[in-house]
Amino acid sequence: MSRDYAEMEKKWQSKWAEKKLNESERQDGKPKFMLIFAYPGLTGYLHVGHLRGYTYADALGRYKRMTGYNVLFPVGTHATGNGAISLASKIARKDEKTVDYLLRNGCPEEEIDKLKEPMDVVNFFNNVYQNDYWKRFGFLADWRRFTCTLYPDYGKFIEWQFTKLKEKGLLVQKPYYAPFCPVHGPVAVDPSETDISKGGLAETQEYTLLKFWCEERKFFLVAATLRPETIFGQVCFWARPDMEYSIVEKDGERWVVSPQCAEKMSLQFDGVEEVGRIAGKDLIGLTCTAPMIHKQIPVFPADFVDPDVGTGLVTSCPSDAPDDWNSLQVVKANPELTEKYGISKDIVDAVVPVSIISIKGYGDFPAQSIIEKMKIPSVKDPAKFRELMDEAKKQVYKDGYHMGVMKDVCGEFSGMRVEEAKDKIQQAMLASKEAEIFRDLTEEVVCRCGQRVHIKRIDDQWFINYADRQLTDSTKEHCRDMTIFPAQYYENVQGVLDWYRERACVRLGNWLGTRFPFDNKWIIEAISDSTLYPLFYTISLYSNTKQITPEQMTPEFFDYVVLEKGEPSAVAGSTGIDQELLEKIRKDVHYWYPLDINLGGKEHMTVHFPVFLMNHRAILPDDMQPKGIIVNWYVTGKNKDKISKSKGGAQPIPGAVAKFGADSMRLYYAHVASMFVDVEWDEDLVFTYKQKLENIMSSVEDLINAEADVPSGDIDAWLLSRFNTHVSEIRAAMDRYDLRQMATVVYYDMSNDMRWYARRGGKNRDTVMQALRIWINAMMPITPHVAEELWSEAGFEGLVSEAQFPEADDSKRNAAAEYGEGLVQEVIGDVNEIKKMAKTEVSKAVIYTTPMWKVGVMKDAIAMAEAGNLTIPDLTKRCMADENLKKRGKETSDFVKKIAVDLMRSNLKDKKALADLDEETLLKSAKDFIASETGMETEIYGADEENKFDPSNKARVAVPGRPAIYLC
Repeated sequence: MSRDYAEMEKKWQSKWAEKKLNESERQDGKPKFMLIFAYPGLTGYLHVGHLRGYTYADALGRYKRMTGYNVLFPVGTHATGNGAISLASKIARKDEKTVDYLLRNGCPEEEIDKLKEPMDVVNFFNNVYQNDYWKRFGFLADWRRFTCTLYPDYGKFIEWQFTKLKEKGLLVQKPYYAPFCPVHGPVAVDPSETDISKGGLAETQEYTLLKFWCEERKFFLVAATLRPETIFGQVCFWARPDMEYSIVEKDGERWVVSPQCAEKMSLQFDGVEEVGRIAGKDLIGLTCTAPMIHKQIPVFPADFVDPDVGTGLVTSCPSDAPDDWNSLQVVKANPELTEKYGISKDIVDAVVPVSIISIKGYGDFPAQSIIEKMKIPSVKDPAKFRELMDEAKKQVYKDGYHMGVMKDVCGEFSGMRVEEAKDKIQQAMLASKEAEIFRDLTEEVVCRCGQRVHIKRIDDQWFINYADRQLTDSTKEHCRDMTIFPAQYYENVQGVLDWYRERACVRLGNWLGTRFPFDNKWIIEAISDSTLYPLFYTISLYSNTKQITPEQMTPEFFDYVVLEKGEPSAVAGSTGIDQELLEKIRKDVHYWYPLDINLGGKEHMTVHFPVFLMNHRAILPDDMQPKGIIVNWYVTGKNKDKISKSKGGAQPIPGAVAKFGADSMRLYYAHVASMFVDVEWDEDLVFTYKQKLENIMSSVEDLINAEADVPSGDIDAWLLSRFNTHVSEIRAAMDRYDLRQMATVVYYDMSNDMRWYARRGGKNRDTVMQALRIWINAMMPITPHVAEELWSEAGFEGLVSEAQFPEADDSKRNAAAEYGEGLVQEVIGDVNEIKKMAKTEVSKAVIYTTPMWKVGVMKDAIAMAEAGNLTIPDLTKRCMADENLKKRGKETSDFVKKIAVDLMRSNLKDKKALADLDEETLLKSAKDFIASETGMETEIYGADEENKFDPSNKARVAVPGRPAIYLC
């Protein structure tokens, strides 16, 4: 049947809104549960990947409501930074890609011209996120509490937060080398990519700039190195002949570097000025004096030099650098040096590697050793060659650093371990002014405005001092008592907190955000204003409803309602807030807080979560510390890369919901994989979940509308027992926030059980309705619209979203019934499997149940296990005291070993149910059903029957729970 899912979703969402199920009010005495998902950066449309984590949060919140909690699930957006500025700017200049992006994601064409100002962009996307995404997915979020980091009231909260950090001595000011955009100023470079559109994994790398004096031209050729200790092995210098270099003046010296490097240097050093240019080909053949060793070395041509890396000039230490070793061999075999550049063969031949570092397991020239060991010269494929050379470089550098010792040629540094000599050699060259420090990013970084990001020196940068030892240790200690998933992050967060250092917390330039309260020229940056924000949701309701104004939200106000400092009458007087309202806000804050769960994507593990934890620890008392963190992994594109909203993303969310239905997507997110692994967005797979839901709905509707009603029997006891077992399984799964396991039970195990019940002839109306009440109720957290529809069709009272999740009814738990029906299923499966493997035509199945002596041994073993004294020798001794068992000799001893080992590894409860089961009676009662399911004539015999048909003596191998089968 064709269903209008959009209409169904709209209907039930309206019902929830009418009943105000999403609105959360303090209920003193009732247990509360507060959870959030990390609010998204407002830099454009969200995509189907974002909804994975958001859906988890809503499902967890719904489940907690069903189990007796008063749940607060607030949402907001993070608009701090340059995202909205960049987008508005592109719209204003009618950037074709941006306009296409907006149209493709459903923005009405007439709206685009209204988005030329940053706050218009912010307001537009705030509306999109709430109405087109979160409400469309049926989230029961308290929309009254919605906040955005650019709202005035939020700004007051951030100002208060920073006053507290300053009071704690955690704000410091010092020079800083920051990633810097020429339009927006300093930007954050981290995996969250809040400020940038490319390069989130880039790191700031410290180079040593080596100055090689060229007497002939009266300038320095400047090379950047990460390994200053290799200066003793310099034998030549590389320049790129097909490019033009800049000549810059710095501190009265003339330096030759690439134009790209000159631009970067101007951001890091004072007084750098370009005074000329020189062709790269004019550098070839010059000689220069290497620093420290003061040795003359020639300049050779090389096309591998990258003008954007370092200085665009490279000094060569072939003994320890695989690329240099290989390049020198190529040069020596190339007559072009003499023919084209006039460099004599004698000069080329005189360039030979110098052995400077001894590494265990390597020869005199480690670069040569590893190249030969990896057989790299024989590799013809360029890509593979490059991959192997990079691998060789990493390995030899790593071994050299950790195991290398400087040789005698290294003068005063000889005999030193490389890890010690590296810093000492660098410091010596810095002291002699033969070197300087230069910083660069490890990969290209692009701001959201499209400008390239470089490193710039900021002289008076403000930081939050996350390196404070007391704060770090206190936070680590608190984390040990938190609920943190996955388990690996529970362990790893300790190291992340140790690694965290000062973080630049303010920016200069064109940014949206809160002004730094201690120096108005600065804007508080995007990570630093998103640490305590869950707390603000407990207050935002009152400013959103105009009960208080931003101007009234003074430091004294927050001190009182959050930290309970100050006299209520004095605070009421200074703020103009009615004292009764002030008390209500304070009680709300302390009812809802601490936050129970903060759920966010894995990019937050090293960015948001650490500062979230440390700011809470620094500012709030012990009883307001967060209780839990859940990390979810990504939904990726076809190439396994994270889907990027700034680059268009996958199918727009409204289109996907229209195509598949909200609940199909919710089920896909919940069940497709553990939340701790990446999932590739696969529309075909999403469609299978849609089909799954349609099949379940049809099955439930058939059960609801069935007219037949037969008396209750064993199969009814089995179904009710199974469903009450599933209730326990669901509760256990959700206690550990395992939404996938819950989904498996609800949409697969329970569905299979209902189908099996029908196949076994179950048609008792009361049993069916009891089971459906449990089943539909269990669907609600993940697929709430489908659950409401089925709940209504079944005639159950009220809304399922208001219903409580049932407790398992132990009076209806029947382990023997569950085990017995499972045995019937296994026997049918085994018969069908043997039938497939049979080499001759078979038409009859003969099934033999276990002999009673084996049941007796099992019961003895269970009794011993319950008493805690089950061992193979003791069970053997007990059995051999029975003459009938003793007569069986080896058969008894073999079975004793088998059953003892099995019990030691198994669930004792299941084994007791098996021992109490009358297999013969059960299977004989199911004989006709087994015959119909297998398509074979079926006979059932107890192994102890005297006149049974058993031509192959199969009955002897039957054991409890494993009947023997003979096909003929």
